[in-house]
Amino acid sequence: MNFIKKNISLIATVAVILIAGVGGYYLINLKRGPYAASTFISVSYKWGVGDTLANSYHSATGDYQYLDNRDQLVKKVVKLRSNNIIFIHSKANELDIWSLPDVIANKNEDLNSKKVLRYEMVFNYEKKTKKIVLMTDYDEDIAVADRADQLQKIIKQTIDEVEDRYAKP
Repeated sequence: MNFIKKNISLIATVAVILIAGVGGYYLINLKRGPYAASTFISVSYKWGVGDTLANSYHSATGDYQYLDNRDQLVKKVVKLRSNNIIFIHSKANELDIWSLPDVIANKNEDLNSKKVLRYEMVFNYEKKTKKIVLMTDYDEDIAVADRADQLQKIIKQTIDEVEDRYAKP
């Protein structure tokens, strides 16, 4: 009994460190996601209105095409580096893409509407593929819409940064 009274602060310190270590370990593993970055093959990203999405990017080939301000189709080859791929993979896991629905649209909405901007994101892993269709007018679950919108912006921002790198002489 006397030993416990003398060393109560030491025992408490060790207990707190153990709890923090175990808790941190589980938080890190939960954030990691079900698939490792090494199994991530490619991302495909398309956007537009109507049934034909003229704007697209495929990381496996680097093919990038989009309509410019004059509605002219611009085609380029823009390759992502491995750090860009890892960044997109880690952000996708952080936003928990595996819990997002495949179609993020209001009920009874026409997915080929010529009035609403649509994004399609496809994440290809060695053993699984996740396709997400996001309609920009979705307003039923704000948290889901926000996560999908963040994911779309991260992909677009990464492509734009890589395109700028290719444009510099």
